[in-house]
Amino acid sequence: MSKITIREVAQESGVSIGTVSRVLNNRPGVKEYTRQRVLEAMKSLGYQPDIAARELSTRSGLRIGLNVAPGTKRLTPFFFLFTESLMNRARVDGLRFEEVGNLSNGLPEQLTDGMILFGAHDADPRITFLKERQVPFVLLGRGEGISSINGDDFDGGYQAGSHLIALGHRKIVHIGGYLQHQASNDRYEGFIAALRDNGIEQDPKPQIDGGFTALGAYRGLSNYLQRDKDFTAIFAASDEMAAGAFRCLEDHQISCPGDVSIVGYDDLPEIGERFTTIHQDIPSLADETLVLLSEQIEGRAPRHITMPVQLIARQTTCRCV
Repeated sequence: MSKITIREVAQESGVSIGTVSRVLNNRPGVKEYTRQRVLEAMKSLGYQPDIAARELSTRSGLRIGLNVAPGTKRLTPFFFLFTESLMNRARVDGLRFEEVGNLSNGLPEQLTDGMILFGAHDADPRITFLKERQVPFVLLGRGEGISSINGDDFDGGYQAGSHLIALGHRKIVHIGGYLQHQASNDRYEGFIAALRDNGIEQDPKPQIDGGFTALGAYRGLSNYLQRDKDFTAIFAASDEMAAGAFRCLEDHQISCPGDVSIVGYDDLPEIGERFTTIHQDIPSLADETLVLLSEQIEGRAPRHITMPVQLIARQTTCRCV
């Protein structure tokens, strides 16, 4: 019989993974009736808490650094929300957390307990650097043979495509981030898979490089509209790009969702509650990242966690007529 996971407890009790983690670690911010519901779910499922899942809360003073890949063009709103969630957890658990500069200059002596890498890939030299120095780390993304975590980007793209197809859309423009960006590409591949699985065999509209910015999406879509207006929907790989696309449509007197529907990604609070989007539970992502880091500090085998995502239908999508 397979071991019951924290995700199954969350599903059984109808709360987020982050809420289950807070109950496990006896942290504030959970209403008593919610806490009891989680505890009852643990009991009924026979859940045995993993010591590593609670280890960080008993290690006050751990020194943890966050490092962004060299050459990163711009830090996205998602990065800042993720960092804010990490900092909130750090304050509650008494962890010492700060951003670290270029690792090519060496690792600061005061930051030796663990690292979280943002924007990395399998061949990233930072991975070799930290392995050689035996510094525990977690990659925010996907990697082979290392501890890593990411949202289910392929499924997010698939859900976005399926939603638009269910509304009758067939001519869909995709606005991606950097064309070599792992998460953006995974979202695009999921979107294409949804087209194929729904019997749409024709080639999709070309992918626009929006650079994960509202301005990049605005400019890319504006250029595209000069040569092609034969589409009814847009899937943007981030909410910020979705907002840029929305403004571009407005400036071209194209209504959303009346003429063109838009689906974004991340469910960023700053974008507002108007956009249909793919929701990522960023606080839970941060919690699980620290669980993985705790396991690495304890010398456990590396593993990967894929966090679920969910489409939230709002005001920027409607049936194609």
